[in-house]
Amino acid sequence: MPAKPKILVSSASGKTGLQVSLQLRAKAYPVRAFVRRKDHRSDILERAGAELFVGDQYSLSEMRNAMQGVQRAYQCAPTAPNGLHFNAVFTAAAYEAKVEHIVTLSQWLSSVDHPSLFTREVFLSDILIGMRPEMSVTTVNVGWFAENYLMVLDTAAHLGLFTMPLGDGGVKKNAAPSNEDIARVVVGALTDPAHHIGKTYRPTGPTLLSPDEIAEAMGRALGRRVRYVDISERMMIKSLKTLRPAHYSEAAVTQLAIYSEEYRRGTFAVNAPTDDVLQVGGCEPEALESIVRRRVADQPGLARSLPGSVSAIGRFLKILATRSFDLDHAQMQRDYVRLSSPLYCQEDAAWLERHQTRALQTDPVRIA
Repeated sequence: MPAKPKILVSSASGKTGLQVSLQLRAKAYPVRAFVRRKDHRSDILERAGAELFVGDQYSLSEMRNAMQGVQRAYQCAPTAPNGLHFNAVFTAAAYEAKVEHIVTLSQWLSSVDHPSLFTREVFLSDILIGMRPEMSVTTVNVGWFAENYLMVLDTAAHLGLFTMPLGDGGVKKNAAPSNEDIARVVVGALTDPAHHIGKTYRPTGPTLLSPDEIAEAMGRALGRRVRYVDISERMMIKSLKTLRPAHYSEAAVTQLAIYSEEYRRGTFAVNAPTDDVLQVGGCEPEALESIVRRRVADQPGLARSLPGSVSAIGRFLKILATRSFDLDHAQMQRDYVRLSSPLYCQEDAAWLERHQTRALQTDPVRIA
């Protein structure tokens, strides 16, 4: 029996990279896991039998070294500035190493004139990775992750509030996939490229949910009533910058605000849900309640308690006392390229045409 090909996983300690690495190792594939530093996540990878490569993913020299002896790879740009630079480095090194097949993590929003610089860079990256016909590519287009809802799980657990700028609570706007289900689609394409060359997949959760239904799912997992509160995007950004500055750079939060606008417009409801997790990943997609229950089991601090509630109230007051974050100023300070006439996805005829592979649903669905 021929040896299984070695697979490079970039951003291997990230949301999807970690799961891709672990699922590949469970199938006995040799994995080279590219990580920025050693920490508890790299320990998990090592225990699973992955080969660690610690380095700078933005360095062409180091990416070339990481590509040596690799036949296939997962391209996953970090959620950070310079995503296009990362993807150019990855693509150049993959071409030089004659990697046979790439699975690339793209975006459901990917479009040429989008208001988000990050999204326009993804669009360019998709072009770059597909320019050499001798290297086959499978594209995974992901929308709003279930992980995004978990950013505010602490508030739901201790105050009974699900606070995000998602618009009308009664409108079904997203079928969010878990990190594990996204990874299942990636792994399916990496381990059987012959059936997935040139194809694009969009992993989703099993059903479209409204913000009110997301709050109810959280409540069932937490064992308490949770109510959805529609907040402004500036309040969401202020809370992330105040309470989790190490996780969300100014660059990232400016783009998250734009993605929230797409959410309210119903762009993540277009053509959702799909059966890609089942067809490519080999199992039914995970329901949101199950995703939340797993997180609750992993974090004992989410258990309802008086100290937890007092602490949550303190954090909320700290957010209120913090100066508002100026999104436009942050983009100008970083000298972001900003288009004079940007187009959100459903204003873009080319985006709509590319996303008509299934019966197009352009309007979010209201709960009856």
